[in-house]
Amino acid sequence: MYGWIWRHLPGGAALRTAQALVLVLAVVALLLFVVFPWVEPRLPFTSVTVGS
Repeated sequence: MYGWIWRHLPGGAALRTAQALVLVLAVVALLLFVVFPWVEPRLPFTSVTVGS
């Protein structure tokens, strides 16, 4: 998969590296600001009970 992305990015090695870095940062931003906040209320970690 990474090879396919690398082959389809235009430009030389330096430009491809910069584009790959931008893609990684975009995916991380999407996860942090959209996906994780949407999923967090649906996880059962807020109702933790400790006791015997």
